[in-house]
Amino acid sequence: MTKITVSQLVEKEARFLRVACGVRYWEDSEVNGVPDEEDNPTIPFAALDTWAPTIDIDAGTIVDWPAGTTASVHYKVCDDGRYTLLDAGLNVIHEIEGYVPSIMCPGGDGYGDYVIMEIDGAGKIADWSADDLSEFGAAS
Repeated sequence: MTKITVSQLVEKEARFLRVACGVRYWEDSEVNGVPDEEDNPTIPFAALDTWAPTIDIDAGTIVDWPAGTTASVHYKVCDDGRYTLLDAGLNVIHEIEGYVPSIMCPGGDGYGDYVIMEIDGAGKIADWSADDLSEFGAAS
């Protein structure tokens, strides 16, 4: 008997984007109008050398963002990132690693190396759009 492997396309609804990107220069960004600290970053969701927020894709907001905190993010990441699409139950749909996907740069062209975004006091990312998830190997 001969066996074959069959791949099937399955449609899933992406609800969140979990980010884990290595930040080279925290001080290139501002939190509440003040340059962030190189050795002790104050941006929410910073841990060691990684920025790890979870973004509600449809709303364009960062989950559990501290009310009243604003940020102007400009992080050089290059190929030190992991970007995971999750469903409503936080189950992994698909994950990519490496260069920064364009969805993480609504504030300008990041050229695959930068996260660029403005975040208001409610955690809303300015000019956010999830219309194109093709970099995740998915049709939007």
